[in-house]
Amino acid sequence: MKKVLIGVALVFFLLNLTGTAIAAGAEIWAKKCALCHGKDGKGTTPMCQKLKCRDLTNPKVQEAFTDDQAAKGINEGVKDSSGKIVMPPFKEKLTAEEVKEIVKFLRTLKGK
Repeated sequence: MKKVLIGVALVFFLLNLTGTAIAAGAEIWAKKCALCHGKDGKGTTPMCQKLKCRDLTNPKVQEAFTDDQAAKGINEGVKDSSGKIVMPPFKEKLTAEEVKEIVKFLRTLKGK
């Protein structure tokens, strides 16, 4: 019985860590990403409409990139097919942990 209680406590602890990371990612998103991508990630802001951003809530859009690719885009920025910068790099503005938290939060937008 003691092992079961420890196991249940461990599961709740791990779930809480995940929820905390997502909450931290949401906070960073609101400060650094929402201006362009929108609070909801749909890309309906004037900036995203001008740059033809993808709707990050669309499951097909989310399936088109890995977490590592998302992190790379955040760190290094994104260019269009002509080489024009459409999203600036954030490597100097965010820590590696903050980028991971943003990617975790980004994945929660899928299907919203």
